[in-house]
Amino acid sequence: MICSMIAPALLAAACAELPPQPVTAGVRLHHWTRTGPLRLRADKVVEDSRCPMNARCIHAGRAIVRVTIRDGRKPRSLDLTLGEPARVGGWTVTLVAVSPEKMAGQQRPPAPYRFAFQVSR
Repeated sequence: MICSMIAPALLAAACAELPPQPVTAGVRLHHWTRTGPLRLRADKVVEDSRCPMNARCIHAGRAIVRVTIRDGRKPRSLDLTLGEPARVGGWTVTLVAVSPEKMAGQQRPPAPYRFAFQVSR
């Protein structure tokens, strides 16, 4: 009897939290996009030391992108590291993908950078 009362309460509590907003992919440098309640613009690739996809690396490397974020207030500029969440005005913003992949022997990617972001509460 107690279990039948607790289970619905737990389910209702779990639904009260906002799920992560869909990933916005294909964002190019210097172009604004809306991801959930925020507007984002990728301004600059600060670092791209990712391991090339056709190489074996001891360290995976990282990608850092400087973004401008608007949440209805004054725009903020911050550096997002691939896969590492950052807090912005009560929201968590994560850079979830950077493309194209790097290739060993090439100085620069063969195509313009594209980025994907995810926003959650």
